[in-house]
Formats: sequence, C-alpha cells, structure tokens
Amino acid sequence: MADVIEAGAARDSAPPPAGPTRRRRATERGNRATPYLFLAPYLILFGVFGLAPILFGVWISLHQWDLQLPNRPFIGFDNYQDLFSSDSAIYGDWWSSVRATGIFTLFSVPLLVVVPLGLALLLNRSFPGRTFFRAAFFAPYVLGVAVIGLLWRFLLDANLGLVNRLLGAVGLPSDTPWVTDVPWAWVSLVGVTVWWTCGFNAVIYLAGLQDIPAELYEAAKVDGAGGWDRFRHVTIPGLRPVMLFVFTTTILASANVFGQAFLITQGAPGEQTRTVVWRIVDEGLRDYDAGRAAAMSVFFALMLAVVSIVNFRLFRYRED
Repeated sequence: MADVIEAGAARDSAPPPAGPTRRRRATERGNRATPYLFLAPYLILFGVFGLAPILFGVWISLHQWDLQLPNRPFIGFDNYQDLFSSDSAIYGDWWSSVRATGIFTLFSVPLLVVVPLGLALLLNRSFPGRTFFRAAFFAPYVLGVAVIGLLWRFLLDANLGLVNRLLGAVGLPSDTPWVTDVPWAWVSLVGVTVWWTCGFNAVIYLAGLQDIPAELYEAAKVDGAGGWDRFRHVTIPGLRPVMLFVFTTTILASANVFGQAFLITQGAPGEQTRTVVWRIVDEGLRDYDAGRAAAMSVFFALMLAVVSIVNFRLFRYRED
C-alpha cells in the first residue's frame, strides 16, 4: 500500500510534458508580439516619412547646405546664430515673418475657438433643417486652399471685387484696400480663414456636446441653474478635453499659415503679411540655402512645441 501511495505522489509531482509547455510559451510570445505586428506598418511609415526627414533636417541645419554647390561643409550652429544676429542677411526678414505669423495667430485663434463653439451650441438644438445647416457650415472646409485663395482674391479686389461693390451699393466705402494695405489685409486673412475652417472645429465641438450626459443638464435645472450657469458648470467642464484639442490644433494650424497669405495678399503691403512658412520656402527653394531653411524650420518647430506643452499644462492644471 505504501508503495502505491509513493508511486502516486511521484507521478503527481512529476513535471508536465515538455510539448504542452513549449506550446504555451510560444502562444504567450505570440500574444505579446501581436500588438507590435499591428503597429509595424504605422511605425515603418512614421520612421521613413516622419522621423527620418526630421533627423535629416536637423543634420542639414548644421551645414552650409547650398543646393547649387557640391560641397556642404559642417558649420555647427552658425545657421541658428544668424537668426538672432542683427548683422546677418536673414535677421530682418526672419523676425518680420515671425511677427506676421504672430499677428495672424493672435487674432485668428480666439475666433476659431469661440465662433465654432457658438455654432455648435446652435446646431446641437432641434430645429427644422438642422442637418442642412450642419453640412452648409462644414462645406467650405472640404475646399482646398488654392480654391479658397483664388476665390477670395477676386472677391476682395479693391477695384473689381464683389465685396467692395456690395459695400458701395449699401452706402459704405467701396474702395477698401482689402488685400493691399494694413490692417485690412489682416482682416481679410483672418476673416477668410475663420469662414473656411470654423466648420471643422464646430463639428468637433458638436461631437463633444453630444457626449455630455443629458442627466447633468436635467439635474442642473432641478437645482435652479439658468442657461448661463448650465453652460459654465456643465457644458464647459464637459468640453474641456475637446477644447484642449481644438485650441492646440488651431494654434498649430494658424502658426503654419501659408496658402492664404501667398494667394490672397501675396505678402502685401510690402512683406508685412509674409509668414514664417513662406519665409522658409523662399530661403530653401528660391535662395537654395537649405541649411538656413532647415534651421528656421527646426527653431520654429521648437517654438510650437513649447507653446503646445504650456497649453497642455495649463489645461491639466485647471482640470486638477
């Protein structure tokens, strides 16, 4: 009897067969590798078309990279120093373009954050034709910048444009230089951009509004909260993540403005509406100095990264 018990105990304590154990380990390794297999196409594309060009651009910025010359010597941070040296040939034009970009961003971002929010609040209500108006406000966004730029260039022309004709028809000045003088050039650029892109932000807000539980509004009404109180204490907190997304992407998009200025004002008057991206394009493709253009791009990207980080920290602080 003791022999039988010892034999059973030995059998129970014996290690499992090697075959099932190897199959289980292989399955676990396969499960761990599955997410990376799904991520592989994106990582490959990002590495080839995203990370590699960024690193190559940084490398170019450290050289005197003239596209017309075979020799491209390493010069370190000289291209970056030229951006801050008043004696360099690009100093004035560079900071003029930074100023132009700052003006456009300063006036366009608040409008592109507030106006779409108002539209979303209206379009979130129930009324006849709501679907039509949603599509109508979003429709301009599907047009390319070339179409928008050429269309408004003709509409805002001081002599032949339809805008000045309509203003003259109602007794207002009909000779406003919308695209050739400041501040009217900035009014044109900001106004056209708001008209063109506010539909996209309105759709984002609208999606966020529909995710706010209706019970919260009902509870606020029961507590005696009015419309303004419900907006402050229910709508705004519920939209905070959406507002962070809209605010950040709008800043980045406005800071990278190029097509509107290039086609509508063409930099006028003088070069006062020539933006940073336009300046980078001119430096690299017109003057063939890819080194300086890359240095401008890297420095500008760092500026936008700092702005984005500050934006995220401010919103996170308020949320906490």
